[in-house]
Amino acid sequence: MNQGKYVFAQLTEFLPRRVFDRIVKEHGGNKYVRSFTCWNQMLCMVFGQLTSRDSMRDLMLSLEAHRPKYYHLGFGTTVTRRNLGKANEKRSYRIFEEFAYVLIGEARKSYYRDDFEIDIEGNVYALDSTTIDLCLSVFWWAEFRKAKGGIKLHVLYDVMTSVPSFVHISNASLHDVNVLDIVPFEAGGFYVMDKAYIDFARLYAIHLQKAFFVTRAKENLRFKRMYSRPADKAKGVKYDQTGKLEGHYSKKGYPEKLRRIKYYDRETEKEFVFLTNNTDLDATEIALLYKKRWEVELFFKWMKQHLRIKSFWGTSMNAVKVQIYCAIIAYCLVAIIGNRLKSQRRIYEILQILSISLLDKTPVREMLTNYDYKDVKELKSKQLKISGF
Repeated sequence: MNQGKYVFAQLTEFLPRRVFDRIVKEHGGNKYVRSFTCWNQMLCMVFGQLTSRDSMRDLMLSLEAHRPKYYHLGFGTTVTRRNLGKANEKRSYRIFEEFAYVLIGEARKSYYRDDFEIDIEGNVYALDSTTIDLCLSVFWWAEFRKAKGGIKLHVLYDVMTSVPSFVHISNASLHDVNVLDIVPFEAGGFYVMDKAYIDFARLYAIHLQKAFFVTRAKENLRFKRMYSRPADKAKGVKYDQTGKLEGHYSKKGYPEKLRRIKYYDRETEKEFVFLTNNTDLDATEIALLYKKRWEVELFFKWMKQHLRIKSFWGTSMNAVKVQIYCAIIAYCLVAIIGNRLKSQRRIYEILQILSISLLDKTPVREMLTNYDYKDVKELKSKQLKISGF
């Protein structure tokens, strides 16, 4: 079926071209464009992400070495450093943002886990942010501190699918708690976050939307216990209390009951105090849910190591956002391909294989098939014999 096609061309067949064209038309992305379209631009950016190019110069050198293959790879005929740089600077990042959310939806459908450790009906999300440092003299718009620039990548990570469901890029000076105003909450969902997101008025807004939150309590929390549940100390539960907040502003922000759980983790030998509005799950299940927050930290680490979101190929705010959303597109594309081809490999393994094979003509399904190399036996008669050994 894919005989004679480059691996990269096979990958792009998994991208919904008609949806992308509709988004481009809505934003007028190809207005006054002669040849280097938004589609060509996105494919060049995704190619750079999959091959881990460090700079625009690095990307263009790798592309120019394969100029005769431009048409078959989908890059168009006029790929130059000037064209790509100008496109990243001028064409709205919202084109790639909307398309990234389309692929996020596809990837989440593909990678849903039905073997989750806790028997719950809603989805589980981990909310966190990571700061990406920038040189203030180059990225002048990203002022963070007196002599330092930076941006923040806020991610709502779907734990059950290993795919981010919400991505927001802001200036590094924006406090994490403000993101709660724009995060889309769904009824029955569980939102796990650290103590940086504690704002009782905002947490109460989550409660009113019939969603659940799990977070850690701050040390100066004023809490009035009303009654307690039996605590299984053998499993690390010190206490499981229900009560109300004390203090004028806290009580005003969250007027209803809250659940406070103190848990001792034997692995880290640390004690944690959790706050949640869920009253159905066991205390140990609440502790396990909070432990899942670590997966968004691993996602950030993975993105920074294997995709290009730390070194940028443009200096404007628009170019930076285009690159980050193209990184999300590349991540979701790899996840979708792994599922569609029923590969048992992890996303990291698929990316590593693809990164060195984009210009091969091997069928992708064949490349992603798991082989048991332990069963491969070489005949002694066919082994190379070197005299003297």
